[in-house]
Amino acid sequence: MPTVAIIGAGPLGRRLAELSARAGFTVLLEDVMPSHLHHAQEALRAQLNAAALAAVQFVATIEDAVREADLVIDCVPDELESKLEIFWLLDRMAPPRAVFATPTLRLSIADLAAATYRPQQCIAIEAEASALPEGAQVRLRAAPATSPATVALMEDFWRRLGFVATVVAG
Repeated sequence: MPTVAIIGAGPLGRRLAELSARAGFTVLLEDVMPSHLHHAQEALRAQLNAAALAAVQFVATIEDAVREADLVIDCVPDELESKLEIFWLLDRMAPPRAVFATPTLRLSIADLAAATYRPQQCIAIEAEASALPEGAQVRLRAAPATSPATVALMEDFWRRLGFVATVVAG
């Protein structure tokens, strides 16, 4: 089962960590704010059974989170500077196979992907924590360079989480 690194332990990061752990993924959850990570740990302890909780590791650095990741989902603020910085860092720290997915409702995935050496492995997720009820539909936005393998990986990821993913160009 692939390893999922989630950068940011706010509401969306916690929700994705919970869903991913329940689906059987190994999850590495990171946040620069120790208090956010602590709150996430407490919330996930209350929401997950022992087996699912054992699949979640709480880590203090981006490097520790992405070192073995197959999929990296950044849940940093939806601001261009923050997203560009995180993509730049991820590109240098994550293994070459890692796919980058970013929740954004307004930023261009093509612009963000251009900040990496792997634009074919970048995709956007149009989602917020409150918009992820069980079984909902998730929209993925692929850049012109996004590969079919990246799209397939993301569609499978969301299917395993119990969602239907639709892919649009963007």
